[in-house]
Amino acid sequence: MALSPSPSSSLTPRPPSPSTPLPFSTPLPRFTLSAIRASGRLLSAAAAAPSPFTEAQSAARYQRDGWVYAADSTLSAPSHSVDDRANEIALQLPELRKLLGALREARKSGGGSEGPGSVSLVGTGPGDPELLTLKAVRSIEKADLILYDRLVSNDVLGLVRGDARLLYVGKTAGYHSRTQEEIHELLLSFAEAGANVVRLKGGDPLVFGRGGEEMDFLQKQGIHVKVIPGITSASGIAAELGIPLTHRGIANSVRFLTGHSRNGGTDPLYVAENAVDPESTLVVYMGLSTLPSLAHKLIYHGLPTNTPAVAVERGTTPQQRTVFAMLNNLSDEVKLAELVSPTLIIIGNVVALSPLWPQSSEGSVASGREYAERRQVSSL
Repeated sequence: MALSPSPSSSLTPRPPSPSTPLPFSTPLPRFTLSAIRASGRLLSAAAAAPSPFTEAQSAARYQRDGWVYAADSTLSAPSHSVDDRANEIALQLPELRKLLGALREARKSGGGSEGPGSVSLVGTGPGDPELLTLKAVRSIEKADLILYDRLVSNDVLGLVRGDARLLYVGKTAGYHSRTQEEIHELLLSFAEAGANVVRLKGGDPLVFGRGGEEMDFLQKQGIHVKVIPGITSASGIAAELGIPLTHRGIANSVRFLTGHSRNGGTDPLYVAENAVDPESTLVVYMGLSTLPSLAHKLIYHGLPTNTPAVAVERGTTPQQRTVFAMLNNLSDEVKLAELVSPTLIIIGNVVALSPLWPQSSEGSVASGREYAERRQVSSL
């Protein structure tokens, strides 16, 4: 949807519990990764909106990881109709079952590692594969099994070696391909069998990525866990837009918030009262659906209505789109632009320092700085 910039907004597309062992049965046919990759490329090319970061791409990803489901034509996508979770995993993942069985047999015959394997929690950054750390790349290349999230791009998955296995365990609002408990069990089962397991997460694994829960669970089972940090979306996207998260005389702190709560959990926006500080930058993860309520609460508790803000969809990727607006108009502008998840929101006077800020004269950084400084003075 093409929109022309207005004084209030700018839409900018960028150019091109110990685990129960999994049950086993007769091994099923092996499916080559090259064939799966080929099918994934074909489906990806045919997609109407070829983005690596939308749930619409899940079908293509399931095909790319099709060895998981192809052994049983009745299993085209995850299902949670089986009461016994361990049996469900085994039924849906016949090739994983085969791989796990091979690892255990190798250990019994002395051909495998004597001790348990390890698990690496690896952050892949906000989307641009060039933002991966060297340590992350090396870990991905050495993995036997990779469990990856929705926000891990196909470019990153392309680094996986040919004989490694991929398993999609992503989550999105209203749909979890795997429960967190199932993910724990998979990580534990393969690590116990001696595999080198990598858990790929978008951004940083310990910033709203539930990496802490996985690390805690595995360590309690005696599994060594290595954390390889990634560039969190706040840093990567802010840098992409030329926004300093802190800036002398304008913002002396930055605060990361989640706009999403666990099912049945406390309203995540209760923090708004204590988050109102004109000298602080607010970065909201997973806040697209709750943005109207958050903006209202921040303004109600005293944040000026004309505080600069920006919402960024699929930041640092070729599909990046941005909406700049004052806080009181941001929700309407985001709705008009039809932004989708993942979208990061940055609120604070530093947003006006971006050369893309529409209030700046001819897009100059100097004008943005002058605007931000005036905003800071007027709020004191």
